[in-house]
Amino acid sequence: MAKVTIDDITIEVPDGTTILEAARMIGPHVAPPTMCYYSKLKGTGGYCRTCIVKVEQGSEKDPRPMPKPVASCRTTVMDGMVVRNNTSPEIQEARAGITELLLINHPLDCPVCDQAGECHLQDLAFDHGKVKTRYEFERRTFTPQDIGDNVKLHMNRCILCYRCVKTCDQITDGRVHGVINRGDHAEISTYISNAIDNDFSGNIIDVCPVGALTDKTFRFKSRVWFTNPQEAHRDCDKCCGKVTLWTKGTDVLRVTARKDAFGEVEAFICNTCRFEKKQLSDWTIDGPRKVDHKSVISANHYQVKEAPKYLYDRVKLLNQGLDLPEVKDNK
Repeated sequence: MAKVTIDDITIEVPDGTTILEAARMIGPHVAPPTMCYYSKLKGTGGYCRTCIVKVEQGSEKDPRPMPKPVASCRTTVMDGMVVRNNTSPEIQEARAGITELLLINHPLDCPVCDQAGECHLQDLAFDHGKVKTRYEFERRTFTPQDIGDNVKLHMNRCILCYRCVKTCDQITDGRVHGVINRGDHAEISTYISNAIDNDFSGNIIDVCPVGALTDKTFRFKSRVWFTNPQEAHRDCDKCCGKVTLWTKGTDVLRVTARKDAFGEVEAFICNTCRFEKKQLSDWTIDGPRKVDHKSVISANHYQVKEAPKYLYDRVKLLNQGLDLPEVKDNK
């Protein structure tokens, strides 16, 4: 076991634990943001650099600091290590630079993007983004394309996190898409225009941190903060059958896998549950999904406390068909 201190909070973790994993053990308020790392997938991390941290003390035996910020998803803790994340102005400035780099080619089309409201890059830009860009060259542009019956690819929004590639590599029968070309010309594409049609292909939508891969059955139907997320399950012979239903009234607008506090899928689900079961009668409702109060999704999901007496009086008058008096003082 090794003791590591992150933002003045000390925790003891097993040997071999990364700084990011140790920070997540403390809680989301301490954990660095991630755009490419995914704990459910092997080999992720090390691409986006948004999880960088400052190591003030390497270990108890060697207290020298590391000379540069390090990627917390690829750096293992050592006994006596001291790490700074949110409490380091240097890291906040460096993360702002990384955010600016990620936004170089990413279009600001949040008003029409289905991922708006639950986009990790949107959160990152809100916390660390700058008002203006210094980029003066023409941005990369691609035409949206269908890469499956229910998946739309918007390459303009892709940040090349490789999550979708690793998902298809590790949980599907065969991967037919990947990254082609190099450098500024790199892009996600299918091999010779093949369609992704395996039973778990829809999971690439859930793992995408931006709006590059979207659900065609939910496309432009509603904003997430206008929907009511509910946990539900069904008996499925392909997957666990535990999902989140995004409903409006009695209509099921979309089905996604359940996600944890870090926005990662708890268990991958099949396409049958995701795309074909769009009736409430198909599911057993477990209860409302717990939404972080800081999330925009919680905007319409608050607990109603006891209303002031004058509101009850006005409701009584309305029920009796009487005119409402003018409200002069609401206290």
